[in-house]
Amino acid sequence: MPIEIDPIVDNWYYHLEKGQTFYVVAVDEDNDVVEIQHFEGDVEEIDLGEWYDLNIAVGEAPENWAGAVDIDEVDDYGTEVTDTSPGDWSESLQQFNEPDEK
Repeated sequence: MPIEIDPIVDNWYYHLEKGQTFYVVAVDEDNDVVEIQHFEGDVEEIDLGEWYDLNIAVGEAPENWAGAVDIDEVDDYGTEVTDTSPGDWSESLQQFNEPDEK
């Protein structure tokens, strides 16, 4: 029996009949389309009317979900890569750029 749950971007849902977890990527109300991404990584567009026919429940993000969802920003992981300084990139080249001593 379908349960009317509105699609909310960035929320996870669980398909009760299929046992699959998916994530709402976008909701285009002008075109009545919901874009979802399954935990395995497949992206799918479904009609808004079809969304309300789904037998789903609000779910929680899987423990290791970062690989399955397209992440554009490093900040989306909640961390920043700061262990390399700009000097580290040029340090090894300096030995090749120094003039030979004669």
